[in-house]
Order: sequence, then structure tokens, then C-alpha cells
Amino acid sequence: MKQIKRIFTLTLLLITGLASVTKAQATSITIAAAADLKPAMDSIIEAYKLQDPTADIQVTYGSSGKFFEQISNDAPFDIFFSADIDYPNKLKDKNFTISDIKTYGYGQLVLWSKKIDPNIKKMNSLLDTNIVKIAIANPAHAPYGARAVESLKFYNLYDKLQSKFVLGENISQTAQFVTTGAADIGLVALSLALSPNMQKEGGKYYIIPDNSHSPLQQAYVILKHAQGNATAVKFYTFISSATAINIFTKYGFSQSAK
Repeated sequence: MKQIKRIFTLTLLLITGLASVTKAQATSITIAAAADLKPAMDSIIEAYKLQDPTADIQVTYGSSGKFFEQISNDAPFDIFFSADIDYPNKLKDKNFTISDIKTYGYGQLVLWSKKIDPNIKKMNSLLDTNIVKIAIANPAHAPYGARAVESLKFYNLYDKLQSKFVLGENISQTAQFVTTGAADIGLVALSLALSPNMQKEGGKYYIIPDNSHSPLQQAYVILKHAQGNATAVKFYTFISSATAINIFTKYGFSQSAK
């Protein structure tokens, strides 16, 4: 009788343990997000947790191109927020996605500086004699860097300024270069320029006209690693809610191409 009771107890403990593991897995998601998203994403996660307080949401920020490479090599991310819709589309073609690809907003590129006011000379601010170093994101894998190059070529500035470029690994590091003084001016994301961290630095920004580069259509998708993860689906759905859209708008992401 004691042996039967012991087996029953062990079985119950095993079932309880498995249930706990399953619950933990079901409420935990890992997100790969473009670096320009951090201010908005922090607020969105805070808002989401008001309706799902047990959710454990871990976010890694970086360049979309690097994330594409990692996900293509089975990195364990559940949702991908890319600064360029091309990367989710490519992952879909490679069967790494399990949801529709949705646009969460269109990013904007700005000139930002603490040294000069770029609103005065606009793009010609980059030719100012006080400008020695210009920060841009690495165009090889950062969408904002690629668009920065397009814009500079549009204004016939690229060849004149190429020797002054300081390349950031992603748009967040690019912004860090100008806030710390490692660069005199930078082509960064409007979402970062509107963040509390950059606003307290006292710099000024000029919005670069959209017609100078291809659209920064930014999109998100659930990845195959999230198969069966209910929290991933709920968070994915929340991104299209009025609450999330208002936060995106607050940080400069327009909901339509201009």
C-alpha cells in the first residue's frame, strides 16, 4: 500500500512539474526587434502586460539584417520585428514563418546633432565646416543605413562625405555616436530622436524628406520557433490594436507610406 501511495505521489509531482514547465513555456516569448524600436517596444510591452501580467517577454535589439541571418540559422526567436519588410518576406520564402507578415509602421530618417541645428541648412548641414564625423548605420545589414546612403546619393552628397562616415552596428549605436560626441551629426531614426534619452541630450533634428529614399516599411511576423505558443499569438495580435498603434505613432512611425 505504501509503495502504491509512493508511486501515486511521484506521478502527481511529475504531472505538476510538467504542467509548470508547459505553463512557463506558454507564457514566455523571445523577440528579435530592430534597434529603432526600443522606445516604442518598451511602452508596448508595458501596455500589453496590463492585460496579460504573467507574460514573460524578452527582447533583443539589433540590426534587422543580422537577425535575418541568425533566424535563418535557427536562432530561437518567436517574433521578428524588422525595420525592412524584405527580411520577413525572405524568411517566409524559406519557411521560417507561421503567420501573416504585417506592417507596424513606416520609419523616418532624420539628421540629428548637438553641435549644429540641422534645420537651418537642412541636408547641406552635412557640409558645414564644423562637421568632421558623420554617423550612419552600417548599410550592409541595417535598413536605416541603406536608406541613409540612398538619401545622401539623392542629394549628391555621398561621394563628398564618405571619408567622414562613422558606421554604427545598428541604428541605436549610430544614435549613441552622436549623443556621446563620437560623431558631430548622424542620420538616425525619428523614433530614437523622439525618445526621452535623446531628447534630454538637447540635440536638434531635421526630418529628411521621404522622396530621397525608398520607404522604411517595417513589419513583424511570428516565427516557426513559436509553434504552439499562445502568448506569441496574443502579443502578435496586440500589435495591431489601437493602443499599440498609438504608441507607434507617438514615436514617429506613420501608418501609411508618404
